[in-house]
Order: sequence, then C-alpha cells, then structure tokens
Amino acid sequence: MAHPDQQAIRCVLMRAGTSKGLFFVESDLPSPGPERDRVLKRLMGTPDVLQVDGLGGSRPITSKVAIVARSDRPGADIDYTFAQVGIETDEVSYNGNCGNISSGVGPFAIDEGLVPAVEGVTKVRIHNTNTGKRITAHVPVRAGKALATGDFVLPGVPGSGAEIVMDWSSTVGAKTGRLLPTGTPVDTVVLEDGRRLTVTLCDAGNPVVWVRASDLGLTGSETAEEIGATTVQEELREIRGKATALLLPGYDWRGVDDPGGRGLPLIGLVSPAGDYRTLSGATVEGAEMDLRVHLVFMGRLHESIAGTASVSLAAASRITGSLVAEVAGHLVPDTLLIGHPSGITPVRVKARPANERLHVHFDLLGFSRTARRLMEGAAYYPSGG
Repeated sequence: MAHPDQQAIRCVLMRAGTSKGLFFVESDLPSPGPERDRVLKRLMGTPDVLQVDGLGGSRPITSKVAIVARSDRPGADIDYTFAQVGIETDEVSYNGNCGNISSGVGPFAIDEGLVPAVEGVTKVRIHNTNTGKRITAHVPVRAGKALATGDFVLPGVPGSGAEIVMDWSSTVGAKTGRLLPTGTPVDTVVLEDGRRLTVTLCDAGNPVVWVRASDLGLTGSETAEEIGATTVQEELREIRGKATALLLPGYDWRGVDDPGGRGLPLIGLVSPAGDYRTLSGATVEGAEMDLRVHLVFMGRLHESIAGTASVSLAAASRITGSLVAEVAGHLVPDTLLIGHPSGITPVRVKARPANERLHVHFDLLGFSRTARRLMEGAAYYPSGG
C-alpha cells in the first residue's frame, strides 16, 4: 500500500558473522551519491545515538550496509559495496570493507538469484568495490537456497550455523597496495608526550595498526569499560593518526576521524596468550589460543574481532620481524587462534617466503563465518528527508 509521505525500498536484514546489516540489490537504490547516502542514513535512523527512528542497532557492528549486483568483471560473479553508516555522526563511509558483512554477500546473492545455485556448495567470486579486491565465498546450498543451519560455532554468535568458508588471499594490499604499507615489518610512532612506540602496519583485508598492549600499560585482559576509558581512547586515536601520517607525508594526524576517513586504519592491541573472561563471563584459557586481541573500531571496543582485522592479524603473524609474529604462538599448523572479548576464533593462514617487497606469499588466508537471513521486505523512510 502506498503511503503519502513515505517511500518504500526493498531490503533484507541479515546477520553476517558477528555483524548485522541491511542488504540491497543495487538496482533498488538510488545511484551512488548524496541521495543514496541520505536514504541509507534515514533507513538506519542516523544521526542518533539510539537510531530509534530506523533499523540500526545503535552500535557500529549493527549499522552496516551491503549493496550487491551482478558483475561483468572477468573473474567475478558479484560486485559488492560496503557502507558503514554513522550512528551519532551524520555520515556514510565507504572507506574499506567489512569481513563479517562480506560473509553474508554470497548467501544473499544466491537467495536473490544473482548467481546460479549449485547444490552442495556454491562458489561465489565477490569483487569488493571499496578495495578493488576479490573475495571467494564457499556457501553451503540446499534446494537452491543458502543454508542457515549447521554445526559450525562462531564465538560471539549464539548457537551454530552453516559454515561459509571465505578466502581472502587476494586482498593483500587492499587499501595501500602493499602488505606492509611502509615496506618494513615495524615502524616507530612518536606521541605528543615524547613516547616512542613500535607498531606494525599490515594491509590485508583492511589496513590495521598493531600495537603491544603492554606498551600502553595494559595487560591484555582489560574489560570493555577499561578499554573504553577516555585516556586509552585518546592514546589509540593518536597512534592511528600518527601511523596514517607515516603513509601520507604532511598529513595532520588530528584529522584521522574526520568524515571520509573515519574508522581506518583500524587499531588492535595484541598480547601473549593468557587466561581471561569473555563478555558473557565465560573463562577462556591461554593454552587454547596463540595470542589475545582487543580491536578498537570507531572509538569502541569490538565485541569480537572484525573479519578483515583477523585477516590482517593472521598475515602479520607470518611476517618475520613484525610485533605480531613476536607475540603469537603456533598451536595449530596453518592456523592462527585469536583470543578476543567473545572467545577464540581460528583464521586459516598458509604462507611461504616471497621476494623482499612482498615478504611472504599466502597460499591460504581466510576464515569461516555463518550468516542468516533475518527479515526481508519493504523498509520505509520519510519522503522529505
């Protein structure tokens, strides 16, 4: 039924990995530009810290969008654009990709008839327009539709689901064009108070600045409230800004969270394996992981670890001389076991030496996720804005 003062647009609400977002067939949206951004913000209920007048969930991991279309590019089945919609900020960012939301793109494309369903497992080759890189999703299929149920358990998601295997080996240099954007496994950033910190900048999936938690006086077992403390957040913001300045001569690090660049590079605190309690209160033992991570995204502690960050972390763990390699153990061959606030997540990584510019070549770099279609139908937004 038509509404005199509201517009309707078809969308699907999906949980993908440990994120949740709105999925669209691109032809249903306005063309890229201010009008598309206006619609996405209005649908999410942005700007508003609660997003109460929209479909957003008031957290960065629930204010995400996937825009999907058939691809005419060689070697790709689907073009996929990721959008991070601000919450209290009036913005939409296309700066980088989301690994968790990416895991829902294959199932969405199959269910929408954008790619032919192959019984058993359908391989979906996804071109991410944000980074210009390709991801391959191996999606379980039954009766022509993506499976949602299965026995794969993903920390941070209740229950279990069908395992979707995501291969990210083609995303090295996703944003900067190089695995190590500065060409070295470690760099030094000098803070305004004179402290000199060693960091590793690694670009696979998305560029991430990796820092030892101990260098900031942290143990690696801090709570969300402790990581969210103003003093810690100010330090992390400065480190991100100073790391960005290493890549862009003359860059003012204070602008790292300005519109258009907000959220990248990501920053993660790494610590040796150790016992800690998850956000749900469960005890995780250090003997079950290779290292611990606190990832900070858009000024907040990530409840688990972003898919792209897990790819970057796994890649960095195989680079001789990186601080991640120095911290990480190796409990399982060709796998990195990441302890994060919701539990332990494995990432597959099989690497071999390469020439000096590349440092390593990855025969395998990826992870498994689950995804589930939660709702489909018409979403409404006011005609006038």
